[in-house]
Parts: sequence; C-alpha cells; structure tokens
Amino acid sequence: MFKKVFSTVVASLLLMGIASGCATGGTESADNEVRIGYFPNLTHSATIIALEKGYFKEAFGADVKIQTKTVANGGLFMEAMATKAIDVGTVGPGPLLNFYVKHPGYRLISGAVNGGAVLVMNSSSNITELKDLKGKKIAIPVIGSTQDVMLRKALSEVGLKPTTNGGDVELYAAAPADTAALFVQKSVDGAATQEPWGYVLENQAEGKLLLDWDQFAWGKESTNTVVAASDEFLKREGLATAYLQAHKKAVKFIQENPEESQDLIIKHLKGLTGKELSKKEVQAAFSRLEVTTEVNEKVIQEMADISQEAGYISSNKIDGLIDLKYVEAAK
Repeated sequence: MFKKVFSTVVASLLLMGIASGCATGGTESADNEVRIGYFPNLTHSATIIALEKGYFKEAFGADVKIQTKTVANGGLFMEAMATKAIDVGTVGPGPLLNFYVKHPGYRLISGAVNGGAVLVMNSSSNITELKDLKGKKIAIPVIGSTQDVMLRKALSEVGLKPTTNGGDVELYAAAPADTAALFVQKSVDGAATQEPWGYVLENQAEGKLLLDWDQFAWGKESTNTVVAASDEFLKREGLATAYLQAHKKAVKFIQENPEESQDLIIKHLKGLTGKELSKKEVQAAFSRLEVTTEVNEKVIQEMADISQEAGYISSNKIDGLIDLKYVEAAK
C-alpha cells in the first residue's frame, strides 16, 4: 500500500508546481504585456479554462502579450506580485489579505472558487467530531494559508485553539502533496486541505472525511480562491476589465460544461507537470467546489479577524482591499 501512496505523492508533488512556471524576462511589465499567476490545481480552474479556451487572448487583443507563472502557494504568489513577476491572477484570500495589511498595493477584484477544502482525519486517530481534535496534530498547507484560517474558524466553534495561541491543537505546515505519506506514517492525525488532495487522502491513504466542503468553516460561503491584482496593473487602462471579461466567461463555461472543463483541466495540468490526474479524482473534486465571481465580504473580514488573532497580521483593517467595480463593469 505504501508504494501505491508514495507513487501518488510523487505525482502530486509535480502537480503542485515545484517548477515556478513559464514567466520570462525581467520584473518590469511592458505596457503591452500582462503577467498572469495561478496555482496548478483545481481551485484555479477558471484561470486554467480562460487560458485553454483563449479567453484572455480574445479579451486583451492581439497587441497584448500574455505571460503565465505558476506557483505552489499563496505566499509565493504574493511575493511574485510584489516583485512584479505577476500582475494579476488567482490566489487564496488568506495570503492576499495578510500581504495587504503590510503592503496595501493590491486588490481583491473578483471571486473565483468557493469551497474546495475539506477536513480529513487519519483512520488511526479515532476522531469522530471536532472536539476530538484536542491534543491532536493537524496538517495545513502553509502557515497563514486559507485552510489554516478555515481550521482556526472550525476549532473556535467548539472552544478549541491552536497551540500557538495557548490551545492544544498543533497545526503542522506541510505541502498537500506530502500529506498522504504523513497519513501512512501516522505523523499527523488529520489535514485541512484543498481538493483534489482531500480525495487522495480518502482513497489512497485511508483517510476519513470529518467535514465536507459545505460544512468546513463557512461552508458553501468559504472563499477558497479570488482574483487579485496589483494597483499598478489596475492603473493600466482597460486591462482589469478585459481580464475579468475572460474570467467571467471561463466561470460561465465551467458552470455550463463541467465535463468538458474537467477534460481541459486534466490536459492543462498534464502539460505543466507531465502527470495526468484521473477523471474520477477531478470529478470528485468538482463536486466539492463552486466556481463563482461572487465575493462574500463578511467572510473576508472574518478571515482578517482570525489572521489578526493568530498573530499573522497586526491589524484586521482591510478597508479598500475589495474593489468589485472592475468585475461589475466586465460584460
């Protein structure tokens, strides 16, 4: 069994985008160039579909050159945006708002995916409800990640806290692709993770689903992925609206053509990594997320509140972070 899990983990490591992507050149964006960033996973499906269907090219026009850059986590995405290697793209709201409080030169301009994250327990842990997490060790993708914040939200609902805040639930940062091996080795009791890694843990590492996507944290309102843009990009007339025209078109395509979208995403990710996700994995993941352009501003504010309590940011003041006029203008 471990051999089977290990092979899945190796493939998954490649899928997470260990290579940093395809962007080339210096850090300054030319007026006729747009640098789009995203993660090579299923919660960034709208960006992938917009690239595959040529929606960005169509919206920007022939005179604009499109560069793409893939990264493995939100911290790397925001660092790339800070160094102008990324102008616009999809990222989790947690890293975006954490960066915004320190460097308010970035905006959340649209929703992208709600849900897509689950809480899965190791079958050896005997955990049957949230309160059983007391004294346990739970994997999260990255400290300060959206799944970290979601787990803190879930823990607070049963009166628990992480050890870093005086509680007794240990949060252990590990790349989602590594979590299956951690389950097999019994190194963690569970994981708060995004899809398709929840499915992988259930089916390749004998994990048990504790909270499905519509139960975890804010449920179906849990904002997993948003569109972020730098202020410099937003000043370049018409480009933000064009990007969001393509984004909205991709969201609509996914909603209306789920099977074709899944096939295109499998193809795209294979092109990036050389590895192919199974259709079954992708179908299962899509059943646990919702592509959308909507943004629940109350949820984003609660994420900021939780991040401040965790000590990730000094203030929960995020006035100005969310700017939806561009997505409203995109037709």
